[in-house]
Amino acid sequence: MRARDLGIVIGRGRPGSNNAITDVAGVRVGHATIARGNGPLVVGEGPVRTGVTMIVPHDGDIWTEPVFAGSHRLNGNGELTGLEWIREAGHLTGPIGITNTHSVGVVRDGIIRSAVRTVPGTSYWALPVVGETWDGLLNDIDGFHVTADHVDEALAAAAGGAVEEGGVGGGTGMVCHEFKGGIGSASRVVDAASGGFTVGVLVQANYGRRDWLRIDGVPVGEAIPIDEVPSPYDPDDDESPPTEAPPGSGSIIVIVATDAPLLPHQCERLAQRAGLGIARMGGTGAHSSGDLFLCFATGNRTLPRTSFKVDPRVTVDLQALNDFAIGALFDATIEATEEAIVNALVGAATMTGRDGITAHALPHDRLLETMARFGRPAQAP
Repeated sequence: MRARDLGIVIGRGRPGSNNAITDVAGVRVGHATIARGNGPLVVGEGPVRTGVTMIVPHDGDIWTEPVFAGSHRLNGNGELTGLEWIREAGHLTGPIGITNTHSVGVVRDGIIRSAVRTVPGTSYWALPVVGETWDGLLNDIDGFHVTADHVDEALAAAAGGAVEEGGVGGGTGMVCHEFKGGIGSASRVVDAASGGFTVGVLVQANYGRRDWLRIDGVPVGEAIPIDEVPSPYDPDDDESPPTEAPPGSGSIIVIVATDAPLLPHQCERLAQRAGLGIARMGGTGAHSSGDLFLCFATGNRTLPRTSFKVDPRVTVDLQALNDFAIGALFDATIEATEEAIVNALVGAATMTGRDGITAHALPHDRLLETMARFGRPAQAP
């Protein structure tokens, strides 16, 4: 189930055929989901509610054919590895991983293991991009249940088409605006006058307080308070024991992809606009939040291959989007980020994790009632 399946349409832009990051040609997404056990937390045993999501940036040799990329930090209480080389050279090489906070290292190592297996017999090195959000509210995060084999599983599962959303992959144990959160995706295709390019977004949404939640400008969080749908942070909820984490603790990772021929500094500008989509949802970039964004652009696939071997070309022919047309891509990024977060919420099912703590799904019936009451009735598909 997605926002548009309920008749909720975000913004005025036109989505691609999948309304997902995979609408950018060649981009693929795969998940490895780990969910087992119930009851009290036993570190190292469970319950386990976590996983890995992998984003493959194009359909060529991702290990040796870089694409331009740029990043942005809204609040830095989080991790997105590999950014120093992206800031220095503007190059992204290899897939992007997303997982829980304490599994960043093993996912990074798993990506390197996959690279050296794929490019054998060379002095290859990798600086993988791996992002995280904290799933310790529901998951045995100190049990280190994610392994390099889960990276392989997610890479093997990576495919185009529809993207599975909600509590899957890296988003398995995530909470968003005190509802169940996780993975969400959306896309926009800009008009022909602006180049007809596609912008796709994927989020791992694990941030925000209930009363701040806005969907298409409607104060949904205030209309569905915790005395109606309990919060996993709520000490008054008999079903969920109190936790040390304050309500709204958490982070969000946003990956933006486009087929436009952007240069690295232009990728940075698109990545920055993801923060405006989060703000429209009621996110504030809190002190405790890691709001980290990466944009990559596949429109220049003529970059030299990554290798010790000298490339015979002294110069490389590139294209660059005219900045007078970039405003349409800004709008597309903002709308797609907002809708991706809504899709993460709508697509997530209620989940009970460690110690019986329950993250309840955003109730679709109450969501539609609230949207209609504020002048946003469901639209026909």
